[in-house]
Amino acid sequence: MKIISLVPSITEALLDLGLKSPDLVGRTKFCIHPEDKVCGVPIIGGTKNLNIGKIKSLKPDLIIANKEENEKDQIEELEKDFKVLMTNISTLEDNYYLLKTLGNILNESERAQHFNTKINEIFDGISPVSERTCAYLIWQNPYMTVGSDTFIHEILQRLGFKNLFANRKRYPIVDVEELQETDCIFLSSEPYPFKQKHADELQKQLPQSRIILVDGEAFSWYGTHLAKCESYFQELLQECN
Repeated sequence: MKIISLVPSITEALLDLGLKSPDLVGRTKFCIHPEDKVCGVPIIGGTKNLNIGKIKSLKPDLIIANKEENEKDQIEELEKDFKVLMTNISTLEDNYYLLKTLGNILNESERAQHFNTKINEIFDGISPVSERTCAYLIWQNPYMTVGSDTFIHEILQRLGFKNLFANRKRYPIVDVEELQETDCIFLSSEPYPFKQKHADELQKQLPQSRIILVDGEAFSWYGTHLAKCESYFQELLQECN
């Protein structure tokens, strides 16, 4: 089966679940894991600006997309000629069924269950932080955060954090005044590449908060990636306690 993945974390999951590199006939420029397996796979643009002509020339049997990652009009164009599996992941339960579905497609149900079991074990074994409010920033100028209907919110919640903006949806814009008295403020490595200089600047404005640079992939890459984040989550929780 020739598959094109339009979602970085799903590309990683497909290869983790046993899809051979030659059968992955297309990926986005953001599909970077696992590096040794994706390096030879043709790039068909970015998640938001697909090269439709190139995709058509590759004649895939299946295209895997995501409601949030990809543009609706481009997906509708591809659906005219190809089978498209549209995903929409906002909870760990959604992630469970995503891996189950991918495992069935690849005839790798047992391997998919292995990853699901590992992810469940990680979150069941976590000692969550207690009574820690947090804000998770994904963008600067303006600052943007995450609401309650996002996968990032789900991970924050499972780690025990109280999302300061749980009463909002999607990715709202916030100002520094709204971040006052927050216990922890996470600056994500993606999509905006926050660095230490950004943390230092914000720390001056919010001296009562703990400003922490975090790995965005650990919070937003659904699929198999979560199974690789156990040590990272444990270290982060220790830092926040």
